[in-house]
Order: sequence, then structure tokens, then C-alpha cells
Amino acid sequence: MGKATSVKDVDQQEVVKQIAHFLKKSGKVKVPGWADLVKLGVTRQLAPIDPDWYFIRTASIARRLYIRSPVVGALRTVYGGQKGRGSRPNHFAKGSGAVIRKALQTLESIKWVEKHSDGKGRVLSKQGRKDLDRIATDLRQHAKPVEL
Repeated sequence: MGKATSVKDVDQQEVVKQIAHFLKKSGKVKVPGWADLVKLGVTRQLAPIDPDWYFIRTASIARRLYIRSPVVGALRTVYGGQKGRGSRPNHFAKGSGAVIRKALQTLESIKWVEKHSDGKGRVLSKQGRKDLDRIATDLRQHAKPVEL
């Protein structure tokens, strides 16, 4: 039997797609009612075009927590970007906190994320780590791209 596969061992874009696909087909993740109206930050002009963006963002946050946790407010910086200001130079702006907060609440509701023991942010739970490792192992063995 070979070495156990972790999320770090596979293609990161593919693993996020696989996690998002898992969250979507599990039926446990409910997309908020405002999902078709919300912008993902002040750097954006429109709501996301992809109808499955909420699953992808939630999967991306789960992957982030797997790689580096505990996380408090750093996710807003991770999902930020350059704000175009017309003829003036661009400036960095943080991403939407409401979207990240709702995604973390969703992950908590399916028992993938829990509060850190020191009260400092959120960490991936044992169940979440186990599920993400299983998804990564499946991805490594089958290596078929998934379309949401």
C-alpha cells in the first residue's frame, strides 16, 4: 500500500473542482438566496457569471483551511484584487466578508470546519480533513476532470 494522498499532492484547481462537485451533489450545501445578486468584492462590477460559484468558493475556502489554519480575517485578503479607479492607478481592495462568512457557516453546518480551541478563527475538523483526503485520493486514482 502506497503513501496516503493529501490535498497538497494533487492539482489544486482540479481538487477545488472535485470538492465543489462533492458539495453540490451531497445536497447538504444550501446556496443563499442572495447568491445571484452579490458581488464578490468592491473590485467587481457584476455578480459572478458561473451559477455554481458558491460551491467553488466554499470548496476553495475548505482547501485554504486544509493548507493553512487557523484563519481569522486573512481570507478577505486572499480573495481580494486590484480595484480599477479609472485613470488613477489601481489599488488593492479586500474581498467580500459576507460571502466568506456565509461559506464558513456552511462548512460548519456540514461539520467540516470548527472554531479553533484558542478562540482564534476557524480550523478544518477531523471529518473535513478526512473527506478532503478522500476526494484527493479519488482524484489521484481516477484523474478525470469534472465539469460542474
